[in-house]
Amino acid sequence: MEKQNVKPADGKLGIMVVGLGAVTSTFMTGVLMARKGLAKPVGSMTQYDKIRVGKGADKKYLSYSEIVPLAQLDDIEFGAWDVYPADAYRSAMYAEVLKEKDIEPVKDELEKIVPMKAAFDKNFAKRLDGDNVMVGKTRWEMVEQLREDIRNFKKEHNCSRIVVAWAASTEIYVPVYEPVHGTLAALEKAMKENDTEHIAPSMCYAYAALSEGAPFIMGAPNTTVDIPAMWELSEKTQMPIAGKDFKTGQTLVKSGFAPIIGTRCLGLSGWFSTNILGNRDGLVLDEPANFRTKEVSKLSTLESILVPENQPDLYTDYYHKVRINYYPPRNDNKEGWDNIDIFGWMGYPMQIKINFLCRDSILAAPLLLDLCLLSDLAARAGRFGIQRFLSFFLKSPMHDYTKDEVPVNHLFQQYTMLKNAIREMGGYEADEEID
Repeated sequence: MEKQNVKPADGKLGIMVVGLGAVTSTFMTGVLMARKGLAKPVGSMTQYDKIRVGKGADKKYLSYSEIVPLAQLDDIEFGAWDVYPADAYRSAMYAEVLKEKDIEPVKDELEKIVPMKAAFDKNFAKRLDGDNVMVGKTRWEMVEQLREDIRNFKKEHNCSRIVVAWAASTEIYVPVYEPVHGTLAALEKAMKENDTEHIAPSMCYAYAALSEGAPFIMGAPNTTVDIPAMWELSEKTQMPIAGKDFKTGQTLVKSGFAPIIGTRCLGLSGWFSTNILGNRDGLVLDEPANFRTKEVSKLSTLESILVPENQPDLYTDYYHKVRINYYPPRNDNKEGWDNIDIFGWMGYPMQIKINFLCRDSILAAPLLLDLCLLSDLAARAGRFGIQRFLSFFLKSPMHDYTKDEVPVNHLFQQYTMLKNAIREMGGYEADEEID
């Protein structure tokens, strides 16, 4: 069947990641190991999932790469920016997510991935102290430097395409401020005037990526691309944007479990979620201003699945609380507890407890791979602006809040959106309804 004007994945794909910490070093090591046949990319939809295309006698279950032209793992080149100067090998060893035996076979390749100087402002992440940073640059100079970094990387590594993803720490909460974030012209003016209050460093990365013809993925809950000015830029450059915040542990559970309560028409009195983690992410989130950014993204999930207006008897007054506690002994081995107070027939109370002992980077690495490959696909398919079909991978899916759009947070509806988009790009009918 004719592919839908999707350009082929010719040449190399450069994946440039902001932040070379636990998630990124785990992601890069895993891809390099998988290329050598020494590890399996478990958890990656693009590498494992199969989608039905066609119906009846024409029905087939195909992997993503059989439906659409995806970049192959062998074609990926890695780059990074980080406030710490450690290369990807030292970073992977320091993170202690992976065992030494799973890093050593690709040591030579990892050592060559040396982070470029980060566009950084300590006011946005007070707990980070790295010195591998751009010094004395205004916001606009940061943009110019990042654009040059992208161009140089593309040339040096002979890449035909670039994708830029943020896998760095959560910045302090930057509320949407219409006079700066409302239009592209206002955003550019603020960058040139070095407005360090309303222009977060992450916005410089996004602006630079889109301007250099690279899709941008926001893997933290930062406001970065979730503003009309960036939507305007992504339309102008015809580039996809996706965000925000990788949906790895507790929110994944929430977006998959809340539909059980809703579908079974049980009532909800309260949902209390708490986490302990000890990696750099936990350290940064220990700062209240940074936690606020995360809290907003984690709280948004439930309210769009169990909607009070749709079922006033069941969901009118539930209490939803989210907490993250920095606890160094756990490092990357995060633990999420959910206590869910529900009620059933005649209002009688019941409880559900979920304890997820997850590994943050082990869950995030395949998401990062999928988001990069699918954003590159979207760009080649001429899809630009917010990529709603990638909501499945994200905690707080981007949506046009200026038009009161409600994001889809229901995991199985998100999965339907994903499958339909792949079908369409593969020239098949998008034949599943989102009820």
